[in-house]
Amino acid sequence: MYKLLWILLLLASWMYAQAIQVDEESSMKALYLGKHAVNRAAHAAAQQVDAVALAAGRLRIEPDAALQEAAFYLQANLELDEEGNPLPGSYLRERVEILVFRVINDDVAFPYTYRNPAYDYEVTLDRPGVVLMIRMKYPRVFTVMPPVEWVVKGTAELVG
Repeated sequence: MYKLLWILLLLASWMYAQAIQVDEESSMKALYLGKHAVNRAAHAAAQQVDAVALAAGRLRIEPDAALQEAAFYLQANLELDEEGNPLPGSYLRERVEILVFRVINDDVAFPYTYRNPAYDYEVTLDRPGVVLMIRMKYPRVFTVMPPVEWVVKGTAELVG
């Protein structure tokens, strides 16, 4: 009888460990999905050249166009609606929030070091660029892990 109880205890422990492993692997998939989406969105935003400034010989990013393009890329890559809520069939289950969107143009001296102590982020830019940070939450498969939430950060420079 004690062997049967021992086997049931081992089986329960194995199932618990398997559930944790599946959740950890899935959370890494979600993190990489978010990181790739942020990188793509920041890069697309950084390519929105201000045509008027370019005609005057200055490399600048058009902030409104950059924000619009970044939002579009986040929506497309993370399957979100205009408010950042996941669409049906999306991997994510909770709203994605844009925490920081900063366009750094030629009104600063380059190389420029952007610092954000609130999110423990520092990056040096050699030309105009975009800094983008989002908050996303992992949709847990099992409830064995506590909720997981990330601030995903990305930066891109204007290619000129």
